[in-house]
Amino acid sequence: MTLSEKDTLYNWHPYTQHKNSFPHPVIVKGEGALLWDENGKEYIDAIASWWVNPFGHSNAFIANAIYKQLTTLEHVLFGGFTHEPVIQLSEKLSQILPSNQNKFFYSDNGSTAVEVAIKAALQFFYNKGEKRIKIIAFENAFHGDTFGAMAASGISFFTDAFKGSLLEVVRIPVPTKGNEEKSKQLFRDLVATNEYAAFIFEPLVQGAAGMIMYEPEVLNELLEIAKVNQVFTIADEVMTGFGKTGKNFACDYLNEQPDMMCLSKALTGGTIPMAVTSFTQTIFDGFYDSDTNKALFHGHTFTANPTGCAAALASISLLETEEIQQNIQQVHQQHLAFSERIKSHPKVACTRVLGVIFALEIKVEGKHDYYGELRNTLYAFFIANGIIMRPVGNIIYILPPYIVSDVQLEKVYSTIEQALEMV
Repeated sequence: MTLSEKDTLYNWHPYTQHKNSFPHPVIVKGEGALLWDENGKEYIDAIASWWVNPFGHSNAFIANAIYKQLTTLEHVLFGGFTHEPVIQLSEKLSQILPSNQNKFFYSDNGSTAVEVAIKAALQFFYNKGEKRIKIIAFENAFHGDTFGAMAASGISFFTDAFKGSLLEVVRIPVPTKGNEEKSKQLFRDLVATNEYAAFIFEPLVQGAAGMIMYEPEVLNELLEIAKVNQVFTIADEVMTGFGKTGKNFACDYLNEQPDMMCLSKALTGGTIPMAVTSFTQTIFDGFYDSDTNKALFHGHTFTANPTGCAAALASISLLETEEIQQNIQQVHQQHLAFSERIKSHPKVACTRVLGVIFALEIKVEGKHDYYGELRNTLYAFFIANGIIMRPVGNIIYILPPYIVSDVQLEKVYSTIEQALEMV
């Protein structure tokens, strides 16, 4: 029995309808922007394996930091104990995040980072004796798969089966060009009711929706409105964080800053599952009380895992190097050049670029499902041509490792051009 056959026998993959899926390639090796399967076929990882590997696969610098930590202290419970790597990591995060982010709560992944933020927002008002049990989110948002994060998400087929079990979320339009005033006015009306604990958003780019982009100026206005009405703001930077938008964080484009931030994915350079939810001192103080019941009773077995902290410290140190910052700008320029080259193609509706993120909407008739025939045809075509990309409906996007070469990017671009000729 082959590895692929054993995989089919035993494993249940995410976001997969196994009845109509084809056998998954068995990846056995990765280096830089490349992956190889069991048959020796080479793939360019054009989405950094769901946006987590900005410095490429098998990065020796991060691996050495992990090895060193493993031979010193692999794990210790964070309930009642602490350790040097987490103290160093929190100190580093306080230096690179917006200046109002003062306290750090560790968990396991993007969904749990969001879950912690939502629970903290709701309990903050509960601790004060106020009833605020609703939150505001954007339409077509995606914040994760745990129950609070799923409730905040607006892509219906992810959540339809659980509608009756989710907390109440009211959605406003994404303030894309032409929708700014509508989004702001509805937001003003909602926050004025004093019923909402928080507003959660993906800053500047909605990832799972197809890299939908909007401007920082309108987000600044929404944050100002929230602040005046004492509604907490939660920036979900799980996708956008650590350089993807051309700055360390998408919130670095803003004048106003969120009350909470959710980080994961590229935090450890794609090596170890880990997440952080950061908070202002004001939120932390809402739990600081002689009444034990007002504590945030939330935790994970591997909270603040020392090995993950070591990986995160190594990853952040790479992000701050001049070489990586130059690479980010180089990828950005390559994307802009490709956008100019492809945007007038008769099958291209529009293109979008921010930092290392590129998105292209294919001009098609009618509605195309998220995992519909067009998307599946494109996905199979890219895999057959040695490119790992996951189109969203009629949207193709690239979000490569920062160390991707110009030659590798050109192959990705030319393969997209070939794909357009077959749709």
